Amino acid sequence: MSTPGRPATDDRPLRIMTWNVWWRFGDWRARREAILAVLAEHRPDVVGLQEVWATHGDGGENLAHWLAERLGMVAAFSPSPRPERWQRRLTAHDPAAGEVGFGNAVLSRYPLLEQRVLELPAGGHEDEGRTALQVVVDTPRRPLPFTTTHLNSSPAESAVRVAQVRELVPFVAASRRRGERYPPVLTGDFNALATSDELRLACGYETAGPVDGFVLVDSWRFADPGDPGLTWDRRNPWVARVHQPSARIDHVLVGLTPFTGEGAVRAARLVATEPVDGVWASDHAAVLVELEP
Repeated sequence: MSTPGRPATDDRPLRIMTWNVWWRFGDWRARREAILAVLAEHRPDVVGLQEVWATHGDGGENLAHWLAERLGMVAAFSPSPRPERWQRRLTAHDPAAGEVGFGNAVLSRYPLLEQRVLELPAGGHEDEGRTALQVVVDTPRRPLPFTTTHLNSSPAESAVRVAQVRELVPFVAASRRRGERYPPVLTGDFNALATSDELRLACGYETAGPVDGFVLVDSWRFADPGDPGLTWDRRNPWVARVHQPSARIDHVLVGLTPFTGEGAVRAARLVATEPVDGVWASDHAAVLVELEP
């Protein structure tokens, strides 16, 4: 982690984003430029990224640090302890893929005060090395606890994701300090619908959550009611080829705010829903949320 200069306090909303950037699949060099263009256009303050790649050895490159350098941001990266499943998907076409890491990252315009990592359970299935990366962002008014994660992807593994959420939510709840920090934010590719057992459990207001008295609000409840928020959309050719239905599986969950409103959701929308100069930046759209400062 590194520390940039701290901007002056103002009343702009905090702009939070989550985005799965599709590791090293497809034409990743062209996609990397498109990812950079999207972030430069929308200028989020804090971004949770999933499927971030990192190469090792001399001249190694980390996508999160590459983006941060060009955007004037700082980066934290959490590599998966078991990236082999992902590497196997590429080595048939690119033998060097076995040397490419995989993980979650956070980009921030403000200094990062803390960084923690939680390894998530496999739930009796193959251990895919899933983790959650948590940082505390030193925003101008008060610190923001921010966590990003990437849960198991198979549609048949809801039970695994439930087991992961049961460990993830206490990890998020432990970062709160009432009156001293903003309510915590949890972002990521949950690979699950908002109506799923795992998301209902994570939020804790339609189903009793893992931490008594702790509630996370789905920020998409503050979006345009007519927008389904399809972050996995068959309009994207990389999604269409998988032959699965469109869905909203990427989420920004925000801790229940005090009556004063600090950290409450002001608005939510999708970005990265169209190609950039003919290039789809990822197979996922990104969720961009504005929080009251």
